[in-house]
Amino acid sequence: MRDIKRRISSFQNTKQITKAMEMVAAANLRKAQQKAESARPYADKMREVIASVAAGTQGIQNPMLVSRPVKKTGYLVITSDRGLAGGFNANLLRSLIKTIREKHNSSDDYAIFVIGRKGRDFLKRRGYPIIGEVTGLSDSPEFADIKTIAKQAVEQYAKEYYDELYLVFNEFINPVTQRPVVKQLLPLSDVTEQKETGTQALYEFEPSAEEVLEALLPQYAETLIYSAVLESKASEFGARMSAMGSATDNATEMIANLRLQYNRARQAAITQEIAEIVGGANALS
Repeated sequence: MRDIKRRISSFQNTKQITKAMEMVAAANLRKAQQKAESARPYADKMREVIASVAAGTQGIQNPMLVSRPVKKTGYLVITSDRGLAGGFNANLLRSLIKTIREKHNSSDDYAIFVIGRKGRDFLKRRGYPIIGEVTGLSDSPEFADIKTIAKQAVEQYAKEYYDELYLVFNEFINPVTQRPVVKQLLPLSDVTEQKETGTQALYEFEPSAEEVLEALLPQYAETLIYSAVLESKASEFGARMSAMGSATDNATEMIANLRLQYNRARQAAITQEIAEIVGGANALS
């Protein structure tokens, strides 16, 4: 009975911790969701402006808009720094590994940038080629926190170190659903498609249209990376809230089962004591 009481106390302490973590994750989720949603209009408007500039020009072939034969691929992987978030990191990394195995025969065919300690440690242990990393992001990351790695990833593409760049992150659907995605970032196909279907217009630029696009396109790509980081943060808190909620429910169930065991053991002990008393009384009579 003492052992069962000790286990009940242990589960109660665990339940208090997981319940507190669930509430913290819920509070952080609301902030992260608002931040992710507020970043979308800026990215959409920037894409619209770039598409308008590109559609109103003739003969401009910016390397960030033009597809080229793929000899090497870049991946920018966004994970969390901490665990206790269910399958948040595992599902994403499983999707990344599957994509790499399907597309590449050698580690020379791809390079990886990684944001988040969990992804970095996982990939380093398995010998994957990491050429850039960022860890220790706050719960509410700013663009300055990831600007260096975003700029590096975009510049490496512009210098033709690789011929396409993919974002690998958890897309936020709702607080209980997060979807791992491997999404092409470069070349900027969404801008290219809008360029082809958008209304043609004539513009005069100062400086030239080439210089305008050359300045805007890297900023747009970096903005998309930052938006993916915000989506990943919202997904992380949603996954952690769900995981801690499940852990709290499991702890509650375990406590109920242990209390039932304790009551049965207590009842058995009382019954045994009564039987011993009756047996002793019969022996004296």
